[in-house]
Amino acid sequence: MSMRDKSFCSLPQPRLLACAIASASLAFASALPVMAAETDSLTLEPMQVVQKRNAYGVERTRTATKTDTPLRNVPQSISVVTDEQIRDQSMQGMADVVRYVPGVQMAQGEGHRDAPILRGNATTADFFVDGMRDDVQYLRDLYNVERVEVLKGPNGMIFGRGGSGGLINRVSKQANWTDGRELGLTYGSWENRRMTGDFNQAVNERLALRLTALFEDSNSFRDHGELERWAINPTASFALSDATLVEVGYEHFEDDRTVDRGLPSFTKAGSSRGAPLKVNESTHFGSPDDSFSTAEVDALNGRITHDFGNGMVLTNQTRYADYAKFYQNVYPSAAYNATTNQVQLGAYNNATDRTNLINQTDLTIAGSALGFDHTLLVGAELSRQETENFRETGFFNVAGTQKNTFVTPQSSIYQGPVVFRHSASDADNESVAQTAALYLQDQIALTEQWELLVGVRYDNFKVDVDDFKGGGHTKVSSSDDLFSPRAGLIYKPLDNLSFYTSYSIAYVPRAGEQLASLNASNRALDPEEFTNREIGVKWDVTERLAATAAFYHLERTNVAATDPADPSRSILVDGQRVRGVELEITGHLTDAWQVTGGYAYQNSELQTPGFEGNEIAQVPRDSFSLWNRYDFDPQWGAGLGVIYQSDVFAANDNKVVLPSFTRVDAAVYYKVSPQLRLQLNVENLLDEEYYASAHGNNNIMPGSPLAFGLGANLSF
Repeated sequence: MSMRDKSFCSLPQPRLLACAIASASLAFASALPVMAAETDSLTLEPMQVVQKRNAYGVERTRTATKTDTPLRNVPQSISVVTDEQIRDQSMQGMADVVRYVPGVQMAQGEGHRDAPILRGNATTADFFVDGMRDDVQYLRDLYNVERVEVLKGPNGMIFGRGGSGGLINRVSKQANWTDGRELGLTYGSWENRRMTGDFNQAVNERLALRLTALFEDSNSFRDHGELERWAINPTASFALSDATLVEVGYEHFEDDRTVDRGLPSFTKAGSSRGAPLKVNESTHFGSPDDSFSTAEVDALNGRITHDFGNGMVLTNQTRYADYAKFYQNVYPSAAYNATTNQVQLGAYNNATDRTNLINQTDLTIAGSALGFDHTLLVGAELSRQETENFRETGFFNVAGTQKNTFVTPQSSIYQGPVVFRHSASDADNESVAQTAALYLQDQIALTEQWELLVGVRYDNFKVDVDDFKGGGHTKVSSSDDLFSPRAGLIYKPLDNLSFYTSYSIAYVPRAGEQLASLNASNRALDPEEFTNREIGVKWDVTERLAATAAFYHLERTNVAATDPADPSRSILVDGQRVRGVELEITGHLTDAWQVTGGYAYQNSELQTPGFEGNEIAQVPRDSFSLWNRYDFDPQWGAGLGVIYQSDVFAANDNKVVLPSFTRVDAAVYYKVSPQLRLQLNVENLLDEEYYASAHGNNNIMPGSPLAFGLGANLSF
């Protein structure tokens, strides 16, 4: 039976859970003494995950609690990047998004995938679209994004497994009844050529259609760096009645690029720590013709929302996504050897095919019970994920026996043969991961000043892996019962000021975030556990300016390590801890002056055997960012941004240091007419030499030198 012929409803347990959640929701709804009020008939608008307050700031969110909640009433640090900020900074991907978000860095991801580090926890899977999991490794685009929300700290209660240090949720552009058509064109340094379209049209009072699209054909400041991607995303919204809204959408996305893993390191004689090898920032080490990745995504989304009135709303949404990802690379596999003047290369490729089928049901009930006002959330999630992984090792001779070869900094491109074949140690597996979850959350207004948020989620997470490594066949299964609590207490001495404290837990099962790490030796071990304790303050300084501060302690435990007394078995140890501070400001300082940015202090420490006391890779002790936009008049405006990051280690062994840097960005905006806007973005205005990210000690990516991008946006 093929992957597409299987159904996540084929198991009895999800069916029983689905019936249970429906029965429980209806029973609770009828039993709760909901405060009735005379209300007019409500016309549902297309669901908005965040409601705007100003160009860079937002006031409310649904993502963090699955209920419509003011940001200052959410006991958690949240950063929101709006569509206006995306446009002003000419953002195109996730690395651009997190650049001005305190407490988040972006690792290299081997040149073919998004790899954020949130509060010291690296991930390639904690991505969501409209609250639905989007966990395959690829580089996402912003062409169809309304806004991006970065939720800090463990988020297991709302999102289930993962979300250990935080997560990134993209809110997509949905068809609505506000007509608008836009065409965006960008041309920049190194032939950065990009075109986007957004066409939104109300057909009548019951039907709206929207189409977003992308085409890009670009090069890079890195030698041989090429990128071609295109996408199309039609959506439709149907107002079946004044109380019922149906939204559907389909996305096809393709990304083809050169895989570039950057520069190796070099350690001088007598030095205890190395640094990136000093060569021109454009130098490519490897074989560009044999280093490429392709990603193809086909995703179908559907959501139905019904308002029963009297504070009761039911939402059901489904996402079916089919992913095909392949990458191949020839890359620096060891440090530069000054004695031989050589850099060692290695090579491999990997193919991943995954099909996700996910369904979520949420019932929200707002009313009064036991003398308090409540906003109650009762929900369920069912999912089935089928994955195939296949890897081949690269050999640098026709016979397929030579795993490594060498190049020099002066002649860094390898032009000999590369043969890829499957070796006994290479991955070759198929897995089926199934989740059945129930969750319950209550937001309780204790008094006018005090609010309490409590919630818990139960996940039954089951994985079956067929491992064909080495030509054999081993079947390994694991099942975990995960209980993810969250509790928060909020004190509001003033309407625009809130203090909070919170506690949350999230888990990563032994299958790992990419569902391929389960084996016979670790299947019985408890999942990794992430515990976050946080206090913070949120202050709406004015109606259009918000400031936040968060202080947290995040611990990672239940990390598998080899037993010193018996190398054949694994034991669980403490993994790491991060103590940090995040300060953020967003909004208008004046009518003409907007800002967004913040400061993060992260004190990280590894606790695993062999790395005790080391700092976590690519987690800076201090980082600062501030973006400003000032409008001189209705036609002219300018932007200026600064980013500072203290030095970091490239890997957990702390043997290679990436130096600190300060980068300055700028922009100029000109509104030719109400229909035409022009802008010039300048990246790295002062041409600072720096290193942006890494994947271990010998895959270090230089930052872009001075670069220009000219954009035009036409509305019609």
